[in-house]
Amino acid sequence: MSLQKMHGVWSNRWIFVLAATGSAVGLGNIWKFPYIVGENGGGAFVLVYLLCIALVGIPIMLAEVLLGRRGRQSPVNSMRYIVKEANQNKAWVLIGIAGVVAGLCILSFYSIVASWILHYVVSMVKGTFEGLQAAQVSDYFGAVRGNHLVIAGLHTLFILMNVGVVALGVTRGLGMVARILMPLLFAMLLVLLGYAIARGDFAQALSFMFSFKLSDLTSDSILTALGHAFFTLSLGMGAIMAYGAYMPGKASIGQTVLLVGVLDTLVALVAGLAIFPIVFVSGIEPSSGPGLLFVSLPVAFSGMTGGAFFGTLFFALVMLAAWSSAVSLIEPGVAWLVETKRFNRAQATALLGGIGWLGGLGCLYSDSLFDFLDILTSQFLLPLGGLCIAVFVGWFLPRKLVANEMNWEGHPMMEIWMFVLRYVSPVLVALIFVMAIFNKFFK
Repeated sequence: MSLQKMHGVWSNRWIFVLAATGSAVGLGNIWKFPYIVGENGGGAFVLVYLLCIALVGIPIMLAEVLLGRRGRQSPVNSMRYIVKEANQNKAWVLIGIAGVVAGLCILSFYSIVASWILHYVVSMVKGTFEGLQAAQVSDYFGAVRGNHLVIAGLHTLFILMNVGVVALGVTRGLGMVARILMPLLFAMLLVLLGYAIARGDFAQALSFMFSFKLSDLTSDSILTALGHAFFTLSLGMGAIMAYGAYMPGKASIGQTVLLVGVLDTLVALVAGLAIFPIVFVSGIEPSSGPGLLFVSLPVAFSGMTGGAFFGTLFFALVMLAAWSSAVSLIEPGVAWLVETKRFNRAQATALLGGIGWLGGLGCLYSDSLFDFLDILTSQFLLPLGGLCIAVFVGWFLPRKLVANEMNWEGHPMMEIWMFVLRYVSPVLVALIFVMAIFNKFFK
């Protein structure tokens, strides 16, 4: 009860669902998922991705939420409490520490990408892309990235947006994001889907995303689907564990996490269905890669009826997704600092927000630091965090404790989940980790 008073609790299960979905739904859903579908052949990739969500994403998310709710504290202290309760090695507390570090590292470079998007929202409003060709928009994007003074200002604004939300606490801050921003994001996405159906080549988009051709699949495509299924749910960075700590005690972890996974996947699929009709009707290659967001889509929107308005709406949607995801990145560290009783929430948020701000400035002026933090988190810290969570819950926590927290004693789902968590998820996450190392150092 004292911990609940210190941090607060989500007012109901739906607030947790929206908050966790907000953490999971970010640039990965609206930006990355559509272009990796385009690069990897469409429907066959989507099917493999959905299978990976079921075998990796959902099982590990269940385990991470379980740890958070059992500990009722920051990821660091939740792991410390559970390790002591289960009489296990104290080294497992590193799971929580790594999550705090990963969140700060991700915020540093994530905020720079969010700053580019903020710039594009203003550019769409001003009609900057009207009449420009792809090469000209590409040059414009290069100029935006090189305008360090403006991007530094937008980066500062984005950090302040996140600090303001987190400083207000679980109910007034993070809960506000869940109650207001997430329904707004869903509504904007549906409006864009309607525009894509009316103005784009929706039939071709449907065929591209859901037609299955086994020949389209490659080993690299499968690994990409596996990696994205893991990263899209914000696993291994402490955010989901921290959010799980604020989850009502009577809420079903299984049903709630499944709902978060379904909503996150639906957002990615609907984003693809909103983007690809515009891509196809504009004659753009769906495999345009990362440039799909910053080069191809501005050109596409500028050449369509009503494109200026809906292009602005699209980039505002991407901005909301980035914001709802970023607010979860410093919460694990803020909760831990508050628990030390040396900081109040405002002081802890200002401190960690300041560290993220300095890290972002470093990433702005050094592409090497940007790439290093991206690789460190996505290819090392997060996979290792997810792998350790799966192994710890699957093999080291007492079975009775796990079943009791899940409320699955004697339930067939308990057996299925434990089998996947022990034998399937760790192997697949380890594969992501090993292939990342191979591609980095040996390819």
